[in-house]
Amino acid sequence: MKDLLKQIKSLRVLVIGDVMLDRYVIGDVTRISPEAPVPVLAVREERSVAGGAANVALNLKSLGAQVESVGWYGQDSRGDELIQILQSQDILVDPKFRFANAPTVSKSRVTASNQQICRVDREASIDEYKPDLSHLGEIIAEKVERVDAVIISDYGKGFVTNELIALVRKVARFLAIDPKPSRLLNYSHPDLLTPNRLEAFELAGLSRETRDRFPSEQVVKSIFEMHTPKMLAVTLGAEGMLLSKSGKVERIIPTAAREVFDVSGAGDTVIASLTLALAAGQSFEQAAEFANLAAGVVVGKVGTATVSPAEILTP
Repeated sequence: MKDLLKQIKSLRVLVIGDVMLDRYVIGDVTRISPEAPVPVLAVREERSVAGGAANVALNLKSLGAQVESVGWYGQDSRGDELIQILQSQDILVDPKFRFANAPTVSKSRVTASNQQICRVDREASIDEYKPDLSHLGEIIAEKVERVDAVIISDYGKGFVTNELIALVRKVARFLAIDPKPSRLLNYSHPDLLTPNRLEAFELAGLSRETRDRFPSEQVVKSIFEMHTPKMLAVTLGAEGMLLSKSGKVERIIPTAAREVFDVSGAGDTVIASLTLALAAGQSFEQAAEFANLAAGVVVGKVGTATVSPAEILTP
């Protein structure tokens, strides 16, 4: 493990996708408003963290890699705040990816006693977030050529398109994709595909409403026939992580989580740690064990979070 973490420090990774600013408004509820039947929150704390593809970048950096983030950064105060968070961790953000025609995506979560009361989203129409590849395509391709691995993190906000995926696929040394199947994009032929349970059903063309035991063989067979990834890792929550190559289930790794407080952002940790371990030369199973340890730490924290090498090494 120590050797792997040392190797990770030499890796360069580009994260492309839907960046977001996650805000948390935290307090206590002791009464109901006299104006309407809603709780009154006495605010104790407000904080902002990087979310979406930006959280993938933070996870990579926290594990020691050299990272650049490409996404839709609006020319607004939320964009300023998000870029400051990333740059404070030495994550590169190219000013060419600041845009004036749509705001930075943000999600504000209002919580009391570790429970969300409501969430406030700020975003524009998905069509406004498509990158103009006639202008930016060459810049993105040059960035892809300079790194050891690329992660495409699709959160369904519009930055990831078929044209963008095709461009990256042509030149990337290693391509990992965290998909949003409901967008019906062409995610075919990645080196690594990392859906969660519900996304795996969608990728396989099956109903996500099933409550039966996860049909591993059927899902894996369908995903490989339709998307042909070299490696597939399906995160199954409390059931662990399913690993598959060549259309066959290789193993299901039990979860390493000691306590689960919040699963938000766990998928970001999985794709970041899996990609780093694979780019460092680990086998798929070794990389998955590493990712499982990392995700087990993150779900024990409240809110969007990252994991450090010291936390992974702590027994």
